[in-house]
Amino acid sequence: MKTWIGAALAVLIALPVAAQQMGDDGLYKNPWMRDTFKDLREDLDEANEEGKRLVLFFEQRGCIYCKKMHEEVFTDPEVSEFIAENYFVVQLNLHGSTEVTDFDGEVLQEREMARKWRVLFTPTIVFLPEDVPEGMTAMDAQVAVMPGAFSKGTSLDMFTWVAEKRYEIQDETGEDFQRYHARRIQERDNGKFD
Repeated sequence: MKTWIGAALAVLIALPVAAQQMGDDGLYKNPWMRDTFKDLREDLDEANEEGKRLVLFFEQRGCIYCKKMHEEVFTDPEVSEFIAENYFVVQLNLHGSTEVTDFDGEVLQEREMARKWRVLFTPTIVFLPEDVPEGMTAMDAQVAVMPGAFSKGTSLDMFTWVAEKRYEIQDETGEDFQRYHARRIQERDNGKFD
């Protein structure tokens, strides 16, 4: 009986890691990631039609921080479900050659677009508004950028802060993301969540 319980427990512990799929490009894949033509204006229109926010995930093969996010944060049902319900996710490869059409109409390979937008680190998550004026680049239009790997609490707080458009009221409330996040930590079991 102990052997059976131990084996069942080992399978349950391994499930989140096993659930992660690796694509041919060496990047982790999640069911809520979209396979698009990477024309950001079209992606934004589709996201808006679905009532979701467009977000870009820059990642690279062998990135230990991307691995951490995919295996420790994005496997959490609360985080994964929140992203699936609220975001239209387009994954970009920091060293990739797939063409991307920026909002300003410029077409570059993923790696060239990363240089244009000054993306140096993976993962870098770029959150976009529902409306991007003509001629503006994605990086100029972004409402928030999350550079690096963070815990479940920090990640969920950032996705929530953007989904609730708190960036629009931060001047009125005095609660930028860091103050919002600090408040949320206190609300979650006095900081033990992060």
